[in-house]
Amino acid sequence: MTVIPFFRFTFTTMENAHTDTYSITGGCGYFGYRLACSLQKTGAKIILFDTIPPKQGTPEDVVFVQGDIREYEDVERAIAGVDCVFHIASYGMSGREQLNRHAIEAVNVQGTLNVLKACVENGVSRLVYTSTFNVVFGGQVIVNGDESLPYLPLHLHPDHYSRTKSLAEMAVLEANGSVLKCGSGVLRSCALRPAGIYGPGEQRHLPRIVSYVEKGIFRFVYGEPSSLVEFVHVDNLVLAHELAANALTSERQHRSAGQAYFISDGRPVNNFEFFRPLVEGLGYPFPKLRLPISLIYFFAFLTEMIHHLIGPIYNFQPLLTRTEVYKTGVTHYFSMAKAKAELGYEPQEHNLDEVVRWFRSRGHGRKSHRSSLNRWILDILVVAALVAVAFSFLPLVGS
Repeated sequence: MTVIPFFRFTFTTMENAHTDTYSITGGCGYFGYRLACSLQKTGAKIILFDTIPPKQGTPEDVVFVQGDIREYEDVERAIAGVDCVFHIASYGMSGREQLNRHAIEAVNVQGTLNVLKACVENGVSRLVYTSTFNVVFGGQVIVNGDESLPYLPLHLHPDHYSRTKSLAEMAVLEANGSVLKCGSGVLRSCALRPAGIYGPGEQRHLPRIVSYVEKGIFRFVYGEPSSLVEFVHVDNLVLAHELAANALTSERQHRSAGQAYFISDGRPVNNFEFFRPLVEGLGYPFPKLRLPISLIYFFAFLTEMIHHLIGPIYNFQPLLTRTEVYKTGVTHYFSMAKAKAELGYEPQEHNLDEVVRWFRSRGHGRKSHRSSLNRWILDILVVAALVAVAFSFLPLVGS
């Protein structure tokens, strides 16, 4: 992890991290495992709680507990006796997962309630919750927003993931100050709202983008060139979580208790321009065609409707969902002032060079040009699909 020496010194000396035990829900995912490895280097003991073991293996002083966040008994096994919980586990962030409302509700809401109950019942005094920008964003333009923004009304969320993450964050912050059983003090909790995560080895968004590029689907961009969004490198997000946990301690006067913080690299950028180095770094041309966001949003809406009808039979991967169109094409970025002032968060600069190298080391990258016939057929199919969507806007004859 790239970090200013001062902050590493502050974290290890002030919190005495080597004496602490951390439980990380969703700990075998990309970010959870990265956080575990960083904490492990300080001498802390780590419990990874997830449905499947980590692909990379379990490092020394790291224990894997297999279980389901939806089952309270499993959660309690993973949390009993720890000093701090990082609650990362969630479901429904992107793609076809966004359309599974039952699983989203069970994991994001009931799972969080299970974590809160287990913390109180087992005397766990610190909880850091990984939330999302989406708790305040639902497609409206936000320029340099801050934590004073109200939650987006639940009925205005375009997807169930964002709605349930809002409910979960509310529950976590409301639980701050809850009296722990056995007279062991109170629960101190806070929430971090990260932007889209990137870094070498990220397994959710980047492989999907590379797949679209390699299949020739990435033929256009959409929205205004001036639209700006944000991203956060995994190591910056790790740093933010460590600092937030530290700020929940008595040594830091429980500074972060009951608080929410926006976390990003602090560099607003056009979504498609952000990924240009990845596309071109793998040897592919960057699209020149730009389409209106309203057209792409309507296409995503139709795709979701089709998935709703045939999903039980064929659970296909939507090209885009409505929420993904908003998140990639509508300006929304936030101030890091609160995180910097209260947590000491100073994001380090990163780019996609290491991501390009990671994909290339695994055999990705343009090896040969498609035949002219293949490109011609693909272009015809793309144009036909867009024309079909455009004509669907037109009123029916006689209506």
